[in-house]
Amino acid sequence: MASPVADVAYEAHRLIVDTGAPFEEFRERYERAVPTLDTPLFEQFMEEDADWSTVQRATDQNAPHGFIIYWSFDNTALLRLAGDRWRSVQYLMGNHTIAQRMFHHDPAVMLYAPLRTEIYQDAEGVTRFAIDRPSAQFGGFGDPAITAVGIELDHKVAALLEFLGAPVPEQLTDGHSAPGAPGGARPNSS
Repeated sequence: MASPVADVAYEAHRLIVDTGAPFEEFRERYERAVPTLDTPLFEQFMEEDADWSTVQRATDQNAPHGFIIYWSFDNTALLRLAGDRWRSVQYLMGNHTIAQRMFHHDPAVMLYAPLRTEIYQDAEGVTRFAIDRPSAQFGGFGDPAITAVGIELDHKVAALLEFLGAPVPEQLTDGHSAPGAPGGARPNSS
């Protein structure tokens, strides 16, 4: 009998990019390039039981660079109450039509979709963009179809960074498969 608990080890790769821009400028560019989800429209689709092609067309319009912001939080104001002076905004950025292509194989992918991103200023005042490499996260599922979408997401993040005028980490464009691929991580019984 299989264990009721699985312990899946996978390798994470955090990419941190010096944006080369002031904090507010880069934040504004990012939020223009990655607009927020048109929640009323997608809620209407769910209420009307719209067909998937309608959702795909609306998503393409809502996500001009392939991504939508589902949630954001400006950590700066709240955490300064504890005496911290960092500037930091975190986001959940993704695309549900891309996520669906992985969800079709394993619903647990939604642990990592949408992607977490952060824009912050470091101790020297340098504005940074941070994200975990999508192919590393999704490669951990050990499914080649999911890994392929993770690699596609690497390329989409690279294209977004290029559009934003930020350096593009070679790890997003090197054409290699995700860390740990082929096969990715496998559950260990606990």
